[in-house]
Amino acid sequence: MFPALQACPRHLLVCEKSSFLQEKSRHSTHVETHYYNCSVSVLFPECGLLPEKIKHIIDGLGSYYLVKNLPLHEFLTQEFNDTYIKKGLFYALSHNTRIDQDNVAAVLPSGKLIVSVNKDTYEELGLQGKPSLYSGKNAMRYIVTIDLTDSAMSPDGKKFQRVRWALTEKKPLAFDFLLAWDNPEGPSIISYFAKYVVKECPFKITSHVSRDLQCPVLKSEELLGKEGESCSATEFFEWLGAISNDIDCDNKSSSFISSFCCPEPSLSVGQAHLCTITGFITPSKIQQLMEHLR
Repeated sequence: MFPALQACPRHLLVCEKSSFLQEKSRHSTHVETHYYNCSVSVLFPECGLLPEKIKHIIDGLGSYYLVKNLPLHEFLTQEFNDTYIKKGLFYALSHNTRIDQDNVAAVLPSGKLIVSVNKDTYEELGLQGKPSLYSGKNAMRYIVTIDLTDSAMSPDGKKFQRVRWALTEKKPLAFDFLLAWDNPEGPSIISYFAKYVVKECPFKITSHVSRDLQCPVLKSEELLGKEGESCSATEFFEWLGAISNDIDCDNKSSSFISSFCCPEPSLSVGQAHLCTITGFITPSKIQQLMEHLR
């Protein structure tokens, strides 16, 4: 084996045991702080069709938007701040950009504009930033963070003037952006960015029904890997990933392609419905789905 392939990066899987009924349960915090989600899958054992209430929720998730060639300085205006940042959770993420190679940008629901750029772009911008955590000793990428809610970013402030000059004259940056806003009563994103090419994107919803599916036995008091009649959390996580990606779990140990099998103990269910939602999914939509699943 090539020597470089022998030293794999360290990986870490942390599993937390909790309950929706626990006052200090952190499931909401985990969802809310994972700002950008491209896919959510839900598996319904012993179910051929989606429950009507769940289907109604999924069909009513709404849509997100794709704006073409949107300049970063559009996020600096007082009008944008008053319309979106102060009146809801706004999400923006540059589209078709590679975090390790391209310049990328995002607007967090906290009101921060994050720009990750290569060394040349950083030097051209002339804005204060920090080396990327993944740059190593010789920094080749830099992160510039602009707090749009900062009082120093008022239109008459020197900081605002410098940032605006950097992004409009010194080094104008524009991206295709995915946008979402959790405020159904607010103005439309299409109307606000009307001078740009804006496309409304519905979520892609796919369903798959498996027959005679082997499912691991779960017992909450033993889920964290204690010996007993239940698979561990890690085993369940791997199995769920295999099912979500339509990977056959009925393999033999002698199989050349895959030896992965359903964890033991297991039981057979007659059918299971896997529903996958794909798109620019905000945490609030995941929270809404979780609450109805409960």
